[in-house]
Amino acid sequence: MTQSALTLPTSRLHSLGEAYLKFLLDPQTPVVLPMKQVQEVLVLSANRLTPMPNMPACIIGLMNRRSRVLWVVDLTRLLGTPSLDLNTQQHTLVIVRPGTISLGVVVQQVEGMVWMTPDQIQPPPSHVASSLLTYLRGCVLQEQEIWFVLDALSLLQSPVLHNSSVP
Repeated sequence: MTQSALTLPTSRLHSLGEAYLKFLLDPQTPVVLPMKQVQEVLVLSANRLTPMPNMPACIIGLMNRRSRVLWVVDLTRLLGTPSLDLNTQQHTLVIVRPGTISLGVVVQQVEGMVWMTPDQIQPPPSHVASSLLTYLRGCVLQEQEIWFVLDALSLLQSPVLHNSSVP
């Protein structure tokens, strides 16, 4: 019996762990997000976003994707880290969907997929900003750098996105 090159034995999949999307929050901050919380990644022309007035600074606007209207946020501003330059012609967008609701998040650059086991995820270091801690599952030390492990459900539940009185 031959095995397809596209499939791995179940025992091999368990040893690899879980798939994560790796991207850069800013040039110095690698972040991973469980692939089971990622709907898709795309490059979006800036003119496809509809700005919304009187919204928190992290909310860039609305977009239509496959007959659904989605909020699009600047992930750096939501997390309280130095924000991206949004005066570009296009944005790299990760659409997260941890349940039934989707959210578009603009990121610096997608770097691909990585595989990790749950035991690789450690508590974040003490110097991590408290504004970021709310959204983290933990961190992973890889290749002499710290990768922050985000939780998309925490992003969707952000008080900033649910409090319409915050400008």
